[in-house]
Amino acid sequence: MLAFIETPTGQMRINLSEPLDISMPLRPGVKGVNAYYAPPFTAEPVVMGSFVGSTAKGGVVNFMNVHINPHGNGTHTECVGHISTEPYTINQCLKTFFFSAELISIYPVKMDNGDCVIFKEQIEKKLNGKRPEALVLRTLPNDGLKRVAQYSGKNPPYLHHEALEFMARIGVKHFLVDLPSVDREEDSGKLLAHKAFWRYPSTNVRADATITELIYVDGAILDGSYLLNLQIASFELDASPSKPVLYKV
Repeated sequence: MLAFIETPTGQMRINLSEPLDISMPLRPGVKGVNAYYAPPFTAEPVVMGSFVGSTAKGGVVNFMNVHINPHGNGTHTECVGHISTEPYTINQCLKTFFFSAELISIYPVKMDNGDCVIFKEQIEKKLNGKRPEALVLRTLPNDGLKRVAQYSGKNPPYLHHEALEFMARIGVKHFLVDLPSVDREEDSGKLLAHKAFWRYPSTNVRADATITELIYVDGAILDGSYLLNLQIASFELDASPSKPVLYKV
């Protein structure tokens, strides 16, 4: 099915029958990605008297309770409510769901202290003057181990706060990355990258901007321009599990 969509950067021709899913599925236990020492995602059947919510255990339907920490258990999209004292929620902040997007791939820079950091200059060079509504960053090297990575206590790569300030300045509303956080795992609560992207605190908070973390972009998906469909559950929380999908243009 072909569709023609007008965006701020021009008309896009897309094939809706060829989605490129860049989310990671939620898998129970240690089968899935995990960060920040979050309890693993679990799904357990409801048991009430003789009723068992599992067809595998003799029940007539599957009827599960799930336990999830969006920030630690998989692909998730967050709003400024993640760091604000004001009660912003992702369901309130994300009101539209299709965006022009640019996919770029970058090697983090190894610093003298052992940190691996992505800098503004690297992103600016890759964009080469483009100002997409959404920016998707695939870190290199890229392999399937990202789908099951246990990031807690590993000091994974992160972004310099000037990189996020640059994105905000050129109008990137939605940033997606395959890392557990845009900030350093242990940064004494500074959260400089989050604050730079959302311009928080200030009188000009970007409440309609989002950050999506722990995506996975398969190596077969080439850098370039796409249409992004950013799907969330209607959580009245600062973040929701999400399913970002790209379409070639």
